[in-house]
Amino acid sequence: MSRTSYNKKALGLYLHIPFCASKCGYCDFYSVADGGLMKPYVAALLTHIREYGGVCGGYTVDTVYLGGGTPSCLGPKYLSRILQEVKNKFKLDPDVEITVECNPESTDKKLLDALKKAGVTRLSFGVQSAHEDELRAIGRIHTFEQARGAVDLARERGFDNISLDLMYGLPGQDKEKFLESVEAAIALGPRHLSCYGLRLEPTTRMGRENPVLPDDDEQADAYLAMCALLRRNGFEHYEISNFAKSGFRSQHNQKYWDLSEYLGLGPGAHSYMNGRRFSFARDLQAYINGEDIVRDEDEVPTYQRQGEYLMLRLRTADGIDFLDLEKRYNIDSTPYEEAFRSLMGQELVAHQGTRWFLTEKGFLVSNSIINTIVEAGQPGSDS
Repeated sequence: MSRTSYNKKALGLYLHIPFCASKCGYCDFYSVADGGLMKPYVAALLTHIREYGGVCGGYTVDTVYLGGGTPSCLGPKYLSRILQEVKNKFKLDPDVEITVECNPESTDKKLLDALKKAGVTRLSFGVQSAHEDELRAIGRIHTFEQARGAVDLARERGFDNISLDLMYGLPGQDKEKFLESVEAAIALGPRHLSCYGLRLEPTTRMGRENPVLPDDDEQADAYLAMCALLRRNGFEHYEISNFAKSGFRSQHNQKYWDLSEYLGLGPGAHSYMNGRRFSFARDLQAYINGEDIVRDEDEVPTYQRQGEYLMLRLRTADGIDFLDLEKRYNIDSTPYEEAFRSLMGQELVAHQGTRWFLTEKGFLVSNSIINTIVEAGQPGSDS
């Protein structure tokens, strides 16, 4: 990132906390189970908060997200120090959304009170399942009762905006068992749910073990049944994997989906600012040592930004408005509209005026649909 000040209005700030008590069997996010590195890491992160706060004076930060890893395992002292430095060095919107990811086993009254005092407005709990055998199979170290207790305690300590993560497609899981987890999660009264299908990455323990998972048809049935259940319980399906009560969409995640600007600090964190992408290497020790590990990528070409915009927006229930697309990129949207219309008879897409979007059935095969749409507008396309 060049050392120049930017002059855009809104900025999302992501801070990566690369520590976990233990590594889950499915997780491919960058994290380590080495608490001895927490102190020097926090010092390095604070240095970067000061540095980047100084060159982002033209921005107002309207979302702050602490993800991981497991931010809650960092403890109240370090998290409070980090959030205080953010307030000191960045201009924050008066209505800033500040989210901290928590795991049930590392959440207690002291932590929650510290987060509340630090101005945190939203908590995201990694619950994943209501069944102990499933939690053990994927390497989670908490029980569902611990999750219930953590959510109840968070509400008692004044947190109203609570999100829960669930997973489907787990080894040995059928539709009925997954829906039991969804119902148990709903009973905890969250404002938001993120429900992800398990994907086995080759670099993870479960990827190497390669357990048998429910097949695609079974996972599709579970997904559609989940969508219907959440809809009946007042949740809006606003992105492929995300559901929210009215007014409780994740403001931070929406920045990724509409190509708004965001800054990510910490090893493995990515940024998109001023038309450029850059990231930090997944190397905790190098980050602590202050080595020059920023990967400053070239400016993203307009046609590529176009494709990314289409890809990300089609993950959302709002989809794409062709008037916005044409205004953003000064293009003719006809090839894209023709591609959408070719899919109409399959009940995979729908439209309202100039806005086109995927149906829930379309979400199930979103990758192939998105490829079809994006390719329709690529340079040299015959569409």
